[in-house]
Amino acid sequence: MNNNPIGFFDSGVGGLSVYARFREILPHENTIYYGDLKNLPYGSKTKEQLVGYARNILDFFKTKNVKAVVIACNTSSALAYEIVKNEYDFEIYPIIQSCAKMISTMNDAQRIGVFATEGTVKSGAYKAEILKYNPEILIKEFACPNWVSIVETTNKDEDYANDDIKKHMLEMLEFRPNKIILGCTHYPYLIKYLSQYAPKEIFLDPAEIFVKYISENINKSTQDNVGSEEFYVSANPIDFVRNSKLFYDIKELPNVI
Repeated sequence: MNNNPIGFFDSGVGGLSVYARFREILPHENTIYYGDLKNLPYGSKTKEQLVGYARNILDFFKTKNVKAVVIACNTSSALAYEIVKNEYDFEIYPIIQSCAKMISTMNDAQRIGVFATEGTVKSGAYKAEILKYNPEILIKEFACPNWVSIVETTNKDEDYANDDIKKHMLEMLEFRPNKIILGCTHYPYLIKYLSQYAPKEIFLDPAEIFVKYISENINKSTQDNVGSEEFYVSANPIDFVRNSKLFYDIKELPNVI
């Protein structure tokens, strides 16, 4: 048992999809969430930039004496994790690598499509990780560079959102996938658009798989622990709270660091 906090980070509010599920399953854990809104979106950033962002955030978590950090961002998991994973004395859980084995064993996943950011698609991380466990699966990845901004924008242009999502969905359906991985923590919140073109059951939200994996592996807190929460951002705290309502009910402005 260890009551030290667990850190979570993402470029914005998308990682709250992971965070919210974690809080449901393990409410006794002390948690700290960091949203790097100053550098949003991560999908268009270079590997060097992403490694720098990750180190800055992990250094911050180190000052908080965390027992583990959850990379609740697919792009950072794809491009920064392998470099930073051995630089700290706490466990680091990356979303892609943690989910790949479980996805590869699904019976109805012979053809898998992946929607992800440009950075994640260029890295080929989902394909590489899943094929480690099942080389027979056919995988095709599609970059959706505008989707994070669509989610993070308060006053959405519905026509623009519909048109952009329709374009990528039609491309995806030409591949005839059995399953579609929503390979960015923001993307599950576009399901109302996506499900116009395919049944909801075809879409995989890695956050659900990821939290199950973490809950089975992490050094848990004692059952009498209250389960405190702290929120931090690198910029735009008001936008963070407003947009967070899609994912999790944050009642106070986060600290800016």
